[in-house]
Amino acid sequence: MMLKGYRGDILSLFHDPAQAPGAICHDADGLLVVEQGRIVARGAFCDVSPRFPGLEIEALPGLIVPGFIDAHVHYPQLDRIASHGEQLLDWLERHIFPAEQAFADAAHAGAVAEAFLDELMRHGTTSALVFGTVHAASVDAFFAAAEARGLRMACGKVLMDLGPEGLRDTPESGVAQTEALIRAWHGRGRLTYAVTPRFALTSSDAQLASAGRLLADHPGVLLHTHLAENTREIAEVAARFVQAADYLDVYDRFGLVTGRSVFAHGVHLPDRSCARLADAGGGVAVCPSSNLFLGSGMFDFAQAERHGLRIGLGSDIGAGTSLSLLHNAGVAYQAGLFKGYRLDPFRALWLATGGSARLLHIDAHVGMLAEGQEADFVLLDDKATPLLARRTAGATLAERLFAMQVLGDDRCIRRTYVLGQCAWDRDGVKHGT
Repeated sequence: MMLKGYRGDILSLFHDPAQAPGAICHDADGLLVVEQGRIVARGAFCDVSPRFPGLEIEALPGLIVPGFIDAHVHYPQLDRIASHGEQLLDWLERHIFPAEQAFADAAHAGAVAEAFLDELMRHGTTSALVFGTVHAASVDAFFAAAEARGLRMACGKVLMDLGPEGLRDTPESGVAQTEALIRAWHGRGRLTYAVTPRFALTSSDAQLASAGRLLADHPGVLLHTHLAENTREIAEVAARFVQAADYLDVYDRFGLVTGRSVFAHGVHLPDRSCARLADAGGGVAVCPSSNLFLGSGMFDFAQAERHGLRIGLGSDIGAGTSLSLLHNAGVAYQAGLFKGYRLDPFRALWLATGGSARLLHIDAHVGMLAEGQEADFVLLDDKATPLLARRTAGATLAERLFAMQVLGDDRCIRRTYVLGQCAWDRDGVKHGT
């Protein structure tokens, strides 16, 4: 693609506003200059445009923000969203494990992967850390679909040798399939592999140890699993691993707590776990709508902030109730307020963009709309519904952003851009490539 400019109201954050001042970068009349999918200039229109005489410029009506980055989501659970009646462990047995067995069929996996990525584009999500299933074919299908769209995605085959019949591997087959997938996909284009034990209860000690060896042998991959989500789950982990100090210590004993470890949920973490995880450099994908839907609890933002813990935002479909990270940011605010923490709308945007990018170790590439980064961005419409239009009329930037987080969802996504090209347009307008 030739040099092109996008003019509009541009907002991003360059670091966590809870940790240091000066995080907000806002150009009310800004210009993004994109060449071959990368941002080569960004700033006030009056400053940047003279540097590029004759530049083709498209005016974008709305608020331009970085593409959203979902730090924890299960693509095979797309069709089980809004499944009624259970908390975590029973919900898995009743709704999720039967659905995931179908992903032994590569054609089924491919069809769901395509539908899932369509939904991500519609919701403004341009990167994600994604669970597959125990089947290697589920990961092949997902990565093939993501690569064809030029997306920056991370995924992994579930390691699960204590799973139910029909949804189970072995320590040996898990290692062999994982290593084959790493060779095939890790570092290819914009793809990253994640070693993915489902959670402590679904893997034997031998498999957890093998996951630790996979991380040691492949230092560029991520670790992606679940941690301290539900009180019954935590009690069963404590009963099985009686020597461990807490849930995180179970993973630590197998070499799974590293600077590249992403743990979903972390709703019920003791201070010891937070301190250890912060010291290791790993972090937590906060999944507020999922935690509310399954009755798991409310994440403690203040505790995480005290320990300097890395956190990002995840939808956790299918327990989550929306793929919209705008919606999940609004639920995060409500969950935080339940524990006396007032999540600032700019920090919520950081968690859905740069914070998740940092957690997934892709912040050098995406998440901040900084010069040199890949041009993944979203055009938001703060007048997407009549009520939003009323609420945001004459509002400040913070008020507009907060209103979209509380009242908005996929309807606020006017366009989604990947590498500077429009990948989804709410109005169905065709764009050149």
